[in-house]
This record gives sequence, structure tokens and C-alpha cells, in this order.
Amino acid sequence: MSRKDTVNSLFMTKLGAPNPSPAQDKERVRSGAISAMGSSLQQLADDAKAASRLQEQLAAGQVVIELDPALVDGSMVRDRLTLEVDPSFDALVESIEVSGQQVPILVRPHPKEAGRYQVAYGHRRLRAVARLGRSVRAVVQKMTDDELVVAQGKENLERKDLSFIEKALFARRLEDMGFERAVIVAALSTDKGDLSRYISVARMIPEDLLIDIGPAGKAGRARWLAVAERLEHPGVAERLAELRISEQFRASDSDGRFALVFGSLTSSAPRPERSVTEWSTPGGLKAARVEYGRGKTTLTIDERFAPKFGAFVASRLDELHRRFLEEGGQTQGEG
Repeated sequence: MSRKDTVNSLFMTKLGAPNPSPAQDKERVRSGAISAMGSSLQQLADDAKAASRLQEQLAAGQVVIELDPALVDGSMVRDRLTLEVDPSFDALVESIEVSGQQVPILVRPHPKEAGRYQVAYGHRRLRAVARLGRSVRAVVQKMTDDELVVAQGKENLERKDLSFIEKALFARRLEDMGFERAVIVAALSTDKGDLSRYISVARMIPEDLLIDIGPAGKAGRARWLAVAERLEHPGVAERLAELRISEQFRASDSDGRFALVFGSLTSSAPRPERSVTEWSTPGGLKAARVEYGRGKTTLTIDERFAPKFGAFVASRLDELHRRFLEEGGQTQGEG
């Protein structure tokens, strides 16, 4: 059939011309079927390409997707300490409820369970959306164990810095799991000396006590070390056990709990009958002498080396006493 006859046949059929012959109809059906199959195959090919591109993007961590929080497990090693009393977490939940989850979490495909994921960072956001019954926005990226813990540590340092004891516990847990110290140094952005100090303190304090106290963001290495050193004193374990189940302890935030523990330990620490320490100025001059004994402490300041320093200290006794109480100290005879 010529091109002219084909065109005429199409127009004549629309205008009420006689139906085509069975042979012509069969040929048209065959052509339509082949055309439809070609379209389907093309669609399948396009879908496969799109899926492949998506997989490549997911592997590179370039796409944010939504996941059921029930399919997401925590990291192989936890860094943050959580508490029942945590105003900052409550604020995070409220913020996500009002404004949505603005920052996605980072996960990797679970190394042992197909169809599940493991968090590198974003545990607090994951907990918050789970409490709200929402999906979690996440970036999925393939990572080794070393890459995961380094990403986990660096993200926490960049967003909300870990407290001293959280760093210490994170470092100790990583070492216990067999990670090389070079990896732990990278994860905490620290040096070998500080890392040794972190791990040393974390090994001196029982983990269940650390979990009970929480991050205690205001407490640094010196006070945690003081706690660690006093844990071996007689009667300390019994006093702490009683303190940790008290209503005051359970109702306190993390810094309040640390203050209670610190105060309990320091007030119970044995003191020698008499001892003397000396304080020197930055220039090396022995300008003060502190003598402990017989229920009192005597501070003597040599005005030759530190003129007016005694008056300066005396004028700030109210401030020093307030700070003493804030850090868990106690004054006898006051309600």
C-alpha cells in the first residue's frame, strides 16, 4: 500500500468508510502490540537507570530519604549519656514537632542485617522523631567501622561538644572494642596524651555510676579525677548506693547529680589530723600557707609577696561559699 493509499484509508475509516479487511486488521494489531511492548521495555529501561542512579547517589551519601525509626539501630558504640531529666532533649523534640527535622542523620546499611540501618550520628534526632511517631530523614552511606566512629566523633564535636566524661567513656569503649588508638585520636580530634588521660579516668569509675550521673557538662577532668580517687575510701560504696536511689538524686539534672556525688565523696574523705600546704605565685614566691587540723582550716597570706591579696580573698567569701554550695558542698547547721 502506497503512502497516499495509507493516508486515504485512515481518513476514510474515520469518515465512515468500509472496515478494513481481516488481513489489514491483523497487521494493525500486530504493529500496535509491538509498539506497546517497545514502550514498556523503554519504560523498564528508564526505571532501571533511575534506580541505578539512586543507588549510586545513596552510596555517595547525596540523597536524603525517609526511614522508619524502627529499622534504624544505634551505633556500635554509644558516645552520649542520656538521662530521664534532660531539658535540652525535650527542647529538641518540641523544635522538631513545630519545625520538622531540619538536619538529617547519617546511617549506613546494617553490616549484619539486611533491610536495617545503623546510625553514625544523629541518635538524639532519631529518638526525638521516634517519640513523635514520625519518619526520620537520613543520609545513607556505605562506611567501614573505622569510618563510622570517626564520622560519629567529628560530628558531635562540630555540633554539640561532648562533655569530658562522655569523651572519656567513648574512648574507653572504642579501645575495649579493639579500635586502634590512631582511629580513636581521629574520632575525638585529640592527641595521644589527652587520650590516655580520658581512658584512665573512664577505667577508674564504674560505668553504671557514669550512666546514672550523665554527661555533667560543667565538670571537667580535675573533678572527675577527684571522684575517681575517692571511690576507694571506706564506706563510699554504701553512701553512693543510698544517694543514687534518693528522690533528690533522681529528680536532679546531670550537673546536679554530679554535684551530689562530688559533695558526698569529698565530705566523706578522711583528712589527716594536721597537714600544711603552701601556695606560690606564678613567679614562684611562697605567698600563702594553708593548715588543716583539729576541725579547722587556717589560711595565712604573706602580704610582703601578695599585697592586699588577703583582703581580696576575704571580700569574696560570700561568692566562694555560693560556688562551694553549687558544687555540692554542705554547711552544717543550715536547712
